[in-house]
Amino acid sequence: MENSQYATYPSLKERVVLITGGATGIGASVVAHFARQGSRVTFVDVQDEPAQQLVDSLASEGCPKPHYIHCDITDLDALKAAVHQVLATHATIDVLVNNAANDQRHSIEEVTPDFWEHSLATNLRPHFFTIQAVLPAMRKAGRGSIINMSSIAWMIPNLNMPIYNTAKAAIVGLTRAFAHECGASNIRVNAVLPGAIATERQRRLWYTPEYLENIRSRQALPHQIEPEEVARLILFLAADDSSAITNQSYVVDAGFV
Repeated sequence: MENSQYATYPSLKERVVLITGGATGIGASVVAHFARQGSRVTFVDVQDEPAQQLVDSLASEGCPKPHYIHCDITDLDALKAAVHQVLATHATIDVLVNNAANDQRHSIEEVTPDFWEHSLATNLRPHFFTIQAVLPAMRKAGRGSIINMSSIAWMIPNLNMPIYNTAKAAIVGLTRAFAHECGASNIRVNAVLPGAIATERQRRLWYTPEYLENIRSRQALPHQIEPEEVARLILFLAADDSSAITNQSYVVDAGFV
């Protein structure tokens, strides 16, 4: 298991963690960070090859081996079945990280009703229904931490993604609603809003020299933000160290907003 200069959270050891969209990008970093804390991690995705590579890599480190479930989050029956599979094995889910998303670029003019529905079925709807599925077990246990991944995209002049921006704004509202709905059961619900994170996908598709210069000119800190810088915040929000924190939205953007 990797040595680290960063925090270890004893309360996360053997906690049951479910992460959506965990095969690549920020999600993969979140999977790795929880596994290195000794958590019992399950993650869902549709990218089988990188998912298996992640599982094998973490097992080779000596971490508790994460469990991967192939699941298309737009298929609500499959999503609920994945949750029930975790519950059948562990009886509870202590931490839910609603991470899966797709930031496909699109103009206003090209949006059709079908594209609208598919985008929200990817970027917003799964957050609600995954929470709905895990809530009975969390309520029975009398505890839980839910972290919803939003974005600063809706807070800045972010063009060519109007539906994505809409979904990410709605996630903040959903977070606040669920925080009050679930607080009496000692279930905490928070949102994390990343800025420009240097994932493999972002580097491959969008990171031109001009784009990078624009980011650096707008951030207070000049460095590229790596996925692990987001994952470390998520660990804190999942751990008992943040036991009084709920209904909040945390920005990780090097001062962009």
